[in-house]
Amino acid sequence: MADEAANSLATEAGFDWRLDSPWRRLPITLPGAVLVGLLGLWAGALFMPVERPSPPESSPLDAQLIELPPPPPEEIEKPRREPPPPRDEAQPEPTRAEAPKTPASLAAPPAPSAEEWQLASTYTLKNSKRYRNAWGQQVRSQMGTAVAGPDQGQVRFRITINPDGTLAQAEELWSTSAKASELAHKAIRNMPPLPPTPTGKPLVFEQTISFLPYETGWPPSYKYDCLPDPPQFKNPFAWDGASPPPPSIPPAQVREERSPDCHPSEVEASFEEEDTELHRQIERNRWGR
Repeated sequence: MADEAANSLATEAGFDWRLDSPWRRLPITLPGAVLVGLLGLWAGALFMPVERPSPPESSPLDAQLIELPPPPPEEIEKPRREPPPPRDEAQPEPTRAEAPKTPASLAAPPAPSAEEWQLASTYTLKNSKRYRNAWGQQVRSQMGTAVAGPDQGQVRFRITINPDGTLAQAEELWSTSAKASELAHKAIRNMPPLPPTPTGKPLVFEQTISFLPYETGWPPSYKYDCLPDPPQFKNPFAWDGASPPPPSIPPAQVREERSPDCHPSEVEASFEEEDTELHRQIERNRWGR
């Protein structure tokens, strides 16, 4: 009954809303058609070949010439350089005047004083170490100033001094300068009278005299002279193959004991000796470089 009433009302209004009418199926078929159309457009866009744009053809740049104003006449007219006059081949080329260089020099050290010779004549340690050093200082003080050049050098002697202090023999072992050797021999011949040797026996030693513009030797340090000399090395495995093999001897233990004739005042190092020894080590090892 309700359907018939609705159909009658639609007929009066000009619409056909019957169940078998195509207008009744329109709301169902319209969304399906739209969906099918969208799927078709998506599929066509998906499989459609994409045309890539071709690169633009390179076009030459338009160059514009700019005319510069002419330079001022001051820059155009430059003074001409006159060529140098021809040099005479016989005339020597001018040399740059160089300031004369003064060679390095070092004055001779002072000779040992009477007090130093007195102390050296009583010093018996280390083969009369003070006496040997004072003798070398006396010779170097009589050789004069050492100047850098071909005359500088060193001389080494083997010296023998009699018990009364007179020279018995002075043998030159080697020399690096004829001038240094000549001055050393002259100084040895003109040596003043020396005190007797400390031991009362002939004193035999070797001494190197340095005739250099940067070194005259240095006073040795005497603070370790009271200690005994370390034992000389002897190879316990040395064997000539004929004599009986030597028994294994353990190395000797060095004992730091003072010599019986050593006095503390004789081996006391002065401030000058310590400063000179430190300066010598710095120069030898080049500390701070």
